[in-house]
Amino acid sequence: MFLSVKGLAKSFGENEVLKNIDLEINKGEVVSIIGPSGSGKTTMLRCFNGLEQPDKGNFQFEDGLSINFGEKLSKQNVIRLSRKSGMVFQSYNLFPHKTALQNVMEGPLIVQKRNKTEARREAVDLLEKVGLKEKMDLYPDQLSGGQQQRVGIARALALKPELLLFDEPTSALDPELIGEVLKVMKDLAHENWTMIIVTHEIQFAGEISDKVLFMDGGYVVEQGKPDAVLKNPKEERTKQFLQRILNPT
Repeated sequence: MFLSVKGLAKSFGENEVLKNIDLEINKGEVVSIIGPSGSGKTTMLRCFNGLEQPDKGNFQFEDGLSINFGEKLSKQNVIRLSRKSGMVFQSYNLFPHKTALQNVMEGPLIVQKRNKTEARREAVDLLEKVGLKEKMDLYPDQLSGGQQQRVGIARALALKPELLLFDEPTSALDPELIGEVLKVMKDLAHENWTMIIVTHEIQFAGEISDKVLFMDGGYVVEQGKPDAVLKNPKEERTKQFLQRILNPT
């Protein structure tokens, strides 16, 4: 078991965004989270890397790190939590004044204080991995949306995280650019990265995932193997959502 989540809850003012969520994630597992807008998917993802602090709940990692929310977190535990994951954002979040190569090198150099020569070599290798080695000296505004997102994936990988988090990584892309990003993600899944993906790409979730979660109203309504959740859902709310997504009128 890579991570066990118990009783995760988060509110913004009077708005309960996450309600008593339990979840287990195995090492090398790909977990896709689907559901309507406003269901809590992105907030839950941000809790996994410390961008949001839950009001209560517990994270138990396989290496012994245990974090109890609802009490004051030590700065050390916040740092340990954030360092476990690499995040790929919906809107790329690249530094506009830095080249693709510099964007990928930024985390290893600034956050991890690694050797510049080593960081550069690994960054070049990662850009080659995502098919962008020949674009490494270009700036974000010289790249397509799909290319920017692939730089974002390389940047996340550069931190050598235990967990890769994807927040709707294709939702800002033109339809013809989505495939190039999904291909990179499929390749990572085949390399046994532990991944949590918030996505509206239902077919992709079915192909790539070991587990699919359907969220609505701050709850995990249903979770299980992709075929069970996506093809034979038990919960009426899951059926309604999939019907609307897969058979729009």
